[in-house]
Amino acid sequence: MKIATYIISFIALVTCAFNVSKIDFQAPLENESFTALITAIAAACAFLIASLLIISKKVDRVVKTKT
Repeated sequence: MKIATYIISFIALVTCAFNVSKIDFQAPLENESFTALITAIAAACAFLIASLLIISKKVDRVVKTKT
């Protein structure tokens, strides 16, 4: 589970970086730029969810060792 979470985080970061490079900042809400913008936001959300999962597992581990 730990390795899968890191892999998902890495893929999300790569996807986000790729899509941000495809955004035309002169007209971000037109044609392919809009698709890249939406995909970059979705990848950022996936990274945040994976990060929250990693942090919650660390907190769970700490709580189990203290009790």
